[in-house]
Amino acid sequence: MVLTLILFVSGFVLLIAGAHALVNGASSIGTRLKISQMIMGLTVVALGTSLPELIVNIFASFAGNSDLAIGNVLGSNITNTLLVVGTAAVIMPVSMSRQTLKRDIPFSLFVLVILFLLANDSIFGRPDSINRMDGLILLLLMGVFMYILFTNKKEDDLLKDIEVKMLSVPISILYIVGGSISLYYGGKWVVDGALVVAKGMGISETAMGLTLVSGATSLPEWVTSILAARKKNADMALGNAIGSNILNVLLVLGVTALIRPVTYSANLNIEVGLVFLSGLMLLLFAYTGKIKNQLNRLEGVLLILLYIAFIYFSVSFQ
Repeated sequence: MVLTLILFVSGFVLLIAGAHALVNGASSIGTRLKISQMIMGLTVVALGTSLPELIVNIFASFAGNSDLAIGNVLGSNITNTLLVVGTAAVIMPVSMSRQTLKRDIPFSLFVLVILFLLANDSIFGRPDSINRMDGLILLLLMGVFMYILFTNKKEDDLLKDIEVKMLSVPISILYIVGGSISLYYGGKWVVDGALVVAKGMGISETAMGLTLVSGATSLPEWVTSILAARKKNADMALGNAIGSNILNVLLVLGVTALIRPVTYSANLNIEVGLVFLSGLMLLLFAYTGKIKNQLNRLEGVLLILLYIAFIYFSVSFQ
């Protein structure tokens, strides 16, 4: 049991470090091959923030632990919107760009509506699940989202968000290989440990995914938001959080369902509703606050308090 716990904690460290190394190595190689910074920004760098969730879900899916997989995605999205954005706003009021208000947040809400319709098959007289066809639909929607980004975001704007660390070719390859190995073992240890911890604490796999696993896999976004806010770039934290939420549903859950259909409990509609509600709250704060298009410190505190309430509810009632 002690060894399992050590590997469980070590798994999160390997996941985060592996994702960081893989992104740095791939970005460096891409730059040397003169691949467009826009393409790298919308693929390697953007997808890198969802790598921990993706790897955990792949292992959970192969192991048949769909409750952990779906809990991880929904929990990560709730963590991103309430804790990550809330923390950034407490440190520094978050300005919301036009594209975030008019494109990103509405698209993230649209994605949740699609997820609700795909998962709740009981509406059509079938058992609730996210099957392989649903997974394919989610991945196709991810393609649509990427196309929208390609056609609407200028390369100069994207360059401001990307810091490519130039490495030698051998070091870049070492980063990629080492990062991939770290992701493999990190994901395996996290999933194996999560099942043991959940059993020991007497909570469900779903609750484990919604709280501890999702919180840990969202650490990169949380740390990034704190650093961005301290540098007075809190708006980057919002953009990264919303983008990560979209990719978690479309990419992470899409790939998970393709590997193995995900059993879905109607109880999870509460979590889907909470993610949807938190997105609506961001829009409400933007249009009704004293300063338009801004999330202030008080609103950030409210988001964090809602996150604490969510953790309590998940552990107590799931």
